[in-house]
Amino acid sequence: MTTRTAETSPLIRARGAGFLYVMANLPAPFALLYLPSRLIVRGDAAATANNIMASESLFRLGIVSNLFTSIANIFVVLALYQLLKVVNKNMASLMVIFVLAAVPIGMLNELTQFAALLLLSGADYLKVFTASQLQALVLLFLNLHKYGLNIAQIFWGLWLLPMGYLVFKSGFLPRILGILLMIGCFGYVIQSFAVFLLPNYNGKNVLLNLPDITHARGIGTSYSSQRLARYAGLSLIKPDLEETYESNYVHKIRATESSSAQRGGETCSQRR
Repeated sequence: MTTRTAETSPLIRARGAGFLYVMANLPAPFALLYLPSRLIVRGDAAATANNIMASESLFRLGIVSNLFTSIANIFVVLALYQLLKVVNKNMASLMVIFVLAAVPIGMLNELTQFAALLLLSGADYLKVFTASQLQALVLLFLNLHKYGLNIAQIFWGLWLLPMGYLVFKSGFLPRILGILLMIGCFGYVIQSFAVFLLPNYNGKNVLLNLPDITHARGIGTSYSSQRLARYAGLSLIKPDLEETYESNYVHKIRATESSSAQRGGETCSQRR
């Protein structure tokens, strides 16, 4: 019988990573879906500016929510690294690298939203602009924010490839989840580049919007349900399969340790 310990149990680590993931991204639907739908009026700079000024605290909360999500996801990927490094350490490291590339892009992108607030602040140095010019600039920066999200989304897509591979090869997590994660990678990357290559692309194309139905990370109409689906896949392993998954995890650890010891022995022999 497999001994259940915090050090070796994939269930404890998976549930921990899943819990961190849900908590880290809990504000995301509010900041990326609710606020834009409430405050931004497409093509109407004056209405958008008036909405932001009337709900400035809400707008600022959205910015802070995005910053919180970016920072928290660093801890999420580190937790996933601890869970999956026994499968392939190089691929697990690549997963971390992609996330660490996405986080600063996402955080710096929030400067565009701060710029919108500064333009509406009524500061003296802005009096050289007319009200309509300031409103147009606000809408410009909000549109830049949208494109910045798509740049960050490239890396949020790329990290799914090594993660999906690790899940698929793990033996202690459902393989179907690994397949969906890898499919989601290509869906997100294609969708992101489509925004830049196709001027009239609006994200509604079913093929290009593939990750909305296959993966639990993204910016789209199924944002909240995607995250919960991913949490379920990582943490709610079927009870009757727990022993099998845990046994496979321990086997992976022992195989990795044995391989490292063997390489160490060969190195010592060569030195002699």
